[in-house]
Amino acid sequence: MMENAAPPVIVIKKKIAHGGHHGGAWKVAYADFVTAMMALFIVLWLMNSSEQVKQAIAGYFRDPSGRRTEQGTGQAGVGETISLDKPNMTHLKETLEDAMKRMPQLQALNHQVQMTVTAEGLRIELMEGEKATFFESGNAEPTADGRSMLEMLAEETGKLKYSLLIEGHTDSRPFTGRANYSNWELSTDRANQARRIMEASGARSGQIVEVRGFADRRLRKPDDPSNASNRRISVIVKSAN
Repeated sequence: MMENAAPPVIVIKKKIAHGGHHGGAWKVAYADFVTAMMALFIVLWLMNSSEQVKQAIAGYFRDPSGRRTEQGTGQAGVGETISLDKPNMTHLKETLEDAMKRMPQLQALNHQVQMTVTAEGLRIELMEGEKATFFESGNAEPTADGRSMLEMLAEETGKLKYSLLIEGHTDSRPFTGRANYSNWELSTDRANQARRIMEASGARSGQIVEVRGFADRRLRKPDDPSNASNRRISVIVKSAN
């Protein structure tokens, strides 16, 4: 009977993996598509944004922490990258530029005034020209234009809650006008004189929290240490932390 029995039949069933909505591959592809579309819309938005927004976003991606110095100011160790959370500083910059336009005697000095929104706040650079612009040559006495500029800055910044910091800078040419007097004394005296004028012209009591003199240690143009623009007064409107 065993010899006459039919041989066993073995049936092999193959499981077929279903694609389409039964798998997860489509989710990855869809996520990539959505990411690409979002990037496209961001680029299109940026193309139609103002130059200030573009600069702010570019500054953020160059330095998200806001700690690296920005080379756009032309000086090492002074300026910092533009920060996205400083809309009030951008507005103040525009306000000061408008105030300068309303003062005919200062319009010719536009190219010698540079305002930069930085991580520290708004940096306002009053740069000397080949001829004395903001201070008399070789001393801390301001010119008429220099006094007018400082008075305007005091009037506008005195309305704000922000603190002020004033820096004095010189070029690298040795000071020879007086004995025992160097670029250190000159830069500090000019910054201190700027403080006196601003405090008498609208800056709030205690608003100026620091006065610094750097001599030629922080040149605006390190490759040209004798350049007149290295001689400058910097007024920094410090942003609130």
